[in-house]
Amino acid sequence: MEFDSQFIERLIKNDKAAQREFYRYFSSKMYGVCLRFAKDVDDANDMMQEGFIRIFNHISDFRGEGSLEGWVRRTIINTAINFYKRKMRKSNTVSIDVVAERVDKSIHIIEKMSVDELMVLIQELPTGYRTVFNLNVIEGYTHKEIGEMLNISENTSKSQLSRARVALQKKLEKIKKREQQNKR
Repeated sequence: MEFDSQFIERLIKNDKAAQREFYRYFSSKMYGVCLRFAKDVDDANDMMQEGFIRIFNHISDFRGEGSLEGWVRRTIINTAINFYKRKMRKSNTVSIDVVAERVDKSIHIIEKMSVDELMVLIQELPTGYRTVFNLNVIEGYTHKEIGEMLNISENTSKSQLSRARVALQKKLEKIKKREQQNKR
C-alpha cells in the first residue's frame, strides 16, 4: 500500500478512518519492533500506543523525504528509547555498568537458535542490555549513535552489548544442559 500526500493530509486533519487504515497497515510490523525492546507484552503494548499517538500528533513533520515506513519505524524506536529512559529513571536498580559478569567466550549457541526462541530470551534481558542489543544487532545502529540516543558513552554501549551477549549465552548454555539432561 502506498500513502500519498492526500492520505497524509487526511492524517494531519485527524481523519479517524485514515488513522485506522494507517494503523492496520503498520501495526504488526511496529509491534514487532516494540516487542524487541519491551520487557513484556504490557510494555510492548504501552510503547505501541505511545508510538502511534506520537506518530499521529507529529505526522505533519513527515516531509516526504525517504520512506514513510522508515519515519514510522524511527518514531517507534524513539518512543521505545524514551520508554526505556523513563523506566531507568524510576528504577532503583544498580546501573548495568556496575554489574560484574564473567565472560565465557567459548559459548556460541545463539547461532543455532530459532528467531522466536531468541526473542523470548532477549525479552528476559535487563532493560539496558536489551535496548543496546536491539539497537545494534537488530536495528543496525552504531555504538556512537546508540550512545547519543541513550545519553551513554560509546564504550558503555559496547559494554552493554557484550554483557547482553554473555547473558544470552549463559541462558542458552542452561537450556542446552537442561535438554541434555532430559535426553538421558
